Amino acid sequence: MSSSHAAPAAETGPTVYVTGAKLIDCTGADPIVDPVIELRGRRIHAIGTRASLPVPPGAEVIDCGGATLIPGMIDCHIHTMMFNCLTFHNFRVAQWEITPELQQMYGVFHAQLCFDMGFTTLRDMGLAGSRGLLVAEACAIRDAFYAGILEGPRMMVAAFTAITGSHLDLIQPRAALRVGFQSADGPWELRKLARTNLLAGCDVIKTCASGGGGTDKEEPDIRNMTQEELDAVVDEAHAFHKLAAVHCFTPAAQRMAMDAGADTLEHMVFHDDATVDRICDVGVYVTPTLSHRTDHAIELRRQQGTSMFVINKMKSIQQNCFETFQKMYGTGVNIAMGTDMGFDPEMGTNARELEIYVNLGMKPMHALQTCTRNAARALKLDRDLGTLEAGKLADIVAVNGDPLADIRCLQSKPNIQLVMKEGRVYADRRPGHTRNVVNAEPGTWKIMDYL
Repeated sequence: MSSSHAAPAAETGPTVYVTGAKLIDCTGADPIVDPVIELRGRRIHAIGTRASLPVPPGAEVIDCGGATLIPGMIDCHIHTMMFNCLTFHNFRVAQWEITPELQQMYGVFHAQLCFDMGFTTLRDMGLAGSRGLLVAEACAIRDAFYAGILEGPRMMVAAFTAITGSHLDLIQPRAALRVGFQSADGPWELRKLARTNLLAGCDVIKTCASGGGGTDKEEPDIRNMTQEELDAVVDEAHAFHKLAAVHCFTPAAQRMAMDAGADTLEHMVFHDDATVDRICDVGVYVTPTLSHRTDHAIELRRQQGTSMFVINKMKSIQQNCFETFQKMYGTGVNIAMGTDMGFDPEMGTNARELEIYVNLGMKPMHALQTCTRNAARALKLDRDLGTLEAGKLADIVAVNGDPLADIRCLQSKPNIQLVMKEGRVYADRRPGHTRNVVNAEPGTWKIMDYL
């Protein structure tokens, strides 16, 4: 893109110009050198170069110097309200000792940690806790950010809608009391649970078709729902014009999810060639969630008091996850970045997921697109987000470095020099500026340990 491209004159507001050394718009086009982005209100009005789109004298300019401009990043699979290792010594104890009110505060804090690192949109994939699903609490966080009461990312909230004894139900210990309407059985009871969650305000219905990796005494290949039940859950989401995300560890679960019409398949663990080919043909998006599979994440779970059954299970499937990613990427499956951060690893380290992709053979441009263009498409937000183009919302991140040369530059907070959401600057660490969303440095806040 060597010349400016004007947007329809639909957005009003102050005109501001953003400049930098390079721009990666994530459409797949070559980077632009000496870019100029013209903003009008919340949206991008035009993009060009200093030669093709000169800045008028006296105009307001946000000069990002030698930084690279990229779209605001998106994590499609994160659990901001789970009991994170940053804030508790033992997640099992935390499940019983924390109040829903304090847990909600940590949900805000975790989302802000990600926002400060350039993740302007999060899809929170829900939880099951000792006080219920806490869908309304998560939606309140989303709405507080939207209203501007608190500074934070744009959020989509998912709600667990699964059968009794499923992987999502077993996030709580088997012996735990289930408070409220947390699981259901049979298509009509599941429709009722989906409708209850939708009434609470969720944007996404999250369910599961197979077992998983992070729960006790449950194998990944256990069927978690009949086809009739899964069809009902996905249909209920779509009836209310919402998305349906399905946890799938196995090819059988992946096929069930596609038969039901799921919008996204969650996790890359096991695969077979025929099912991967079908995923590619259907075009459904898959979130890899490989940060959750690393040795670092497994060690954090061990430190958090996770049972050896779970630790051994997570380690045993690790190589399968990496091989499935390589197979799906090589086949051309649509991949949208998701980390599965919750208990582990550390909130705000979302961009480490991209380094894993690159290390497994993904091209850096494609890795960057997984958390921008692809993620926006997966979440049906691509009309407004995911690329830097005229007409899109002005979610812009200025990075000290070139992600196409070294994807790791996205992992350092000082490198994330500017975070803008809808034309407003929320973090500004350019020379001479010291604005953060969260001022506490990792390790400086107290651990909430009630033992």
